[in-house]
Parts: sequence; structure tokens; C-alpha cells
Amino acid sequence: MASFTDIIRVLPQYVLPQHTLSHLVFRLARLEYGPLKNFLIRAFIYIYNVDMNSAGKPDPADYRHFNDFFTRDLKPQSRPLTMETGTILCPVDGTVSQIGDIDNDMILQAKGHEYSLKQLLGGHDNLALRFSDGKFVTLYLSPRDYHRIHMPVTGRLKQLIHVPGRLFAVNTHTTRVVDNLFARNERVISIYETEIGPMAMIMVGAIFVGSMETVWSGRITPSRKRDITTIHYDSKTVSLKKGEEMGRFNMGSTVILLFCKDSMAWHQTMVTGRKFLMGEQLGLMGVEAGRPESSEFGVRVKTVRGQD
Repeated sequence: MASFTDIIRVLPQYVLPQHTLSHLVFRLARLEYGPLKNFLIRAFIYIYNVDMNSAGKPDPADYRHFNDFFTRDLKPQSRPLTMETGTILCPVDGTVSQIGDIDNDMILQAKGHEYSLKQLLGGHDNLALRFSDGKFVTLYLSPRDYHRIHMPVTGRLKQLIHVPGRLFAVNTHTTRVVDNLFARNERVISIYETEIGPMAMIMVGAIFVGSMETVWSGRITPSRKRDITTIHYDSKTVSLKKGEEMGRFNMGSTVILLFCKDSMAWHQTMVTGRKFLMGEQLGLMGVEAGRPESSEFGVRVKTVRGQD
């Protein structure tokens, strides 16, 4: 339940020019002026106590600009992958914000707050039906975390949906105050066919998140388009193995995973508030899924009117 402190902290977000501020951060994070970018990186490391021992380049001066540091890679073996048969990996360094069952079409955001699966998926009824009564987990990435996103299971990309929207913060205070937060914020939805059926991975934008990108199409946000865009992929176009990178946040945010009914079970350590590292086990695969649909076409793009 939201406290008075939560409300006071969140109220300014309703009037702030969220997209303008995020665009300014996008530009600032890519400045290559040495003294400024080194100052920003060192100050960020100090304020957020960033562990640079696991970074591929431990010296802040070695990064081209702040965003290069923020989306830094890691040393080999710093995130060992749980590759046993039937395991599902954590796709990010993040904290479990919420976890549980999807109640028909409703997902838990915070105590006293639920939101619609259909709205989260950009109004796609057919997708909502596929994940109805399935399972979900919401993973929050803090500023100090590793911000690349990896595949929890092997999958073939079927759809990518970009849903423009607001850019509220996604921290604990905001989830307790803003109704339908994750269904209101801008987001990039990837739908995969896997050996356990459909899986959705949803990258949720937030204020100061300069952009979101995927490994197959590059930067998707920010975009001037304010309509929902859906791209359909042939089953042979993009295939990613378990543990492979699929995208990244250029500044931090939240990832939501959706699985269909009876396809998997969460690991016993999966509880709200627990911090996971990318590659740790989130769950176990369940019933076997049917084969993914095929298409004689390569890529099909459809644009529809956006949401408020």
C-alpha cells in the first residue's frame, strides 16, 4: 500500500517532461569529452557503489562515453550460466519485484495494484490468451546493475512489439502509487517460441532510460513514432540460444517475463525482494510445448493506433 512519502515522491513525475528529460540524458550519456565523461563515470561508480572488478574494462577512462560504461560487458565467467537440462536462467542482474501466477488477465504490480495482461501486450488479444493463467516475474534493474539482457531459454523470435507510452520511474515507490504502471510506460515486447511454448520478454522503459535496443535490430527507442508497431518474424530469421544476449537498456529499468500455463515452475528460491545475477536459475521447464508456427514470409510490419 502506498504511503504518504511514496505519494509525495511520485507526484512530480506526473508534470515532468518525461520524454524531454530522457532525450537530454540520451545526449549527455554519449558525449565523448574526456574530462566530463570520466567525471560522470567516476561519480556514478562512487554514488552507486558499482563493482568494477567484474567489468570487462575496470578502468573508467577506457570507456568512450558514459553509455559505453553503463552498458559495459563483463569479464568471462563473471556470470556463470546454469546450463543443466530443463533449467530457466535469470536474464538480468535484478531484484524480484513481483512473482506469481497470472490470474486470467491480471498481473500483480504491487500490493493493492494489478494491471491487465492485454494492455501490457499492447492490446493484442491473441497474445493475452496465450499467456492467460500462466506465470510472470518482474525484475527490477538498479542503476549499479549489469544492463545487458540475456535469454532465459533457447527461443526463436516470432514478434517484436514497440508500444510508446509514458516514462514513469519503475522503483518501489512508483509501483505502489501509479496504477497500471507497466502497461502505461513505453516498452519493447519480444515474443519467442521455445521448447516449453511461448515466452514473452518485456523491456519496460522509464524516466532517464535513454534508449532500449535489441541485438537483431539495434536501437528501438527513443522514437518519434507514437503508434504501436508490430513486426512479425519468420521462424528462421532470429534464433537465440539460452544465455545469449538479446538486448540492453541504455540506463536502467525493468524486465517482465511471461510463460504460458503449465509450462514451467519457479525455483524455490524465487521470492519477492531477492536479488539475482544473470545466469542464475529462475525455474524449471514443465510440459512440452507444440511446434512454433511457420510463415512463408520473412518479416511483416503492421502499425496500429497508439494508446493513451
